[in-house]
Amino acid sequence: MTAYLNGQFLPIEEAKISPLDRGFLFGDGAYEVIPVYSRRPFRIDEHLQRLQTTLDGIRLTNPYTIEVWRALVERIVAENDLDDQSVYIQVTRGADDKREQAFPVGVAPTVFIFTAALVTPSATQRAAGIAVLSALDNRWLRCDLKTVALLANVLLRQQAIDAGCVEMIMLRDGYLTEGAASNIFVVKDGVLLAPPKDHRILPGITYDVVLELAAKHGMPYVVREISEAELRAADELWMTSSTKEVLPITMLDGKAVGGGRPGPAAQQMYAWYSAFRDDVMRKADA
Repeated sequence: MTAYLNGQFLPIEEAKISPLDRGFLFGDGAYEVIPVYSRRPFRIDEHLQRLQTTLDGIRLTNPYTIEVWRALVERIVAENDLDDQSVYIQVTRGADDKREQAFPVGVAPTVFIFTAALVTPSATQRAAGIAVLSALDNRWLRCDLKTVALLANVLLRQQAIDAGCVEMIMLRDGYLTEGAASNIFVVKDGVLLAPPKDHRILPGITYDVVLELAAKHGMPYVVREISEAELRAADELWMTSSTKEVLPITMLDGKAVGGGRPGPAAQQMYAWYSAFRDDVMRKADA
């Protein structure tokens, strides 16, 4: 498999970085994951804009223009023998000659890109929905930045996996924030509820698509804080992400959500999402 590292395309097993790289030592870096369908990146400009926002937030100069990023992603996709891919981009502050918390001077950032198969939920999983747990959101307060410092997310997600669940839903001060690797939506009395995009959640690309589709097709929705009580009384819960797309949650902490089956709003939104995704891909071919 071909990867990209600091100006070179090379087999991924040959891609090496210094142990003094600040991404390795401090988690000092940003990343993005771009889904690719039939060799066409989905919403690449929005992903690259979010990368820019994260780089700005951690005071790391973007090493490339958006045109260069697009060209790199397109080449990685073309170099690898997969139609549907998940392209990973990582930019760290680079490798100094010492371990020092203060930003190094005159050090080039490390840029790494690789790809893997895009694994989306199975038809069985979509038909049954998934089980999740909930926990206190104990992460830092800049969750709107997509940084590589993900240990808190990893530990929470692993707690869910160990319990036979797919995801961990997080709560801070009695309100829903997001999943360990996803955004979370609530449906109650026919209204779609979404947590606001502030410093407590990552501004998901799929989150945006869902709200755009709700507005386009007339599904009532409200963006506001969602209490834990509202979460637990939901008629439907969904998780969304670039790889999970729109996936119904049917069990929360061992209790059925709604009727314990995917609800009609989730099924409708996934149909809209699939049609939108396919239309975007068709237009990319034109």
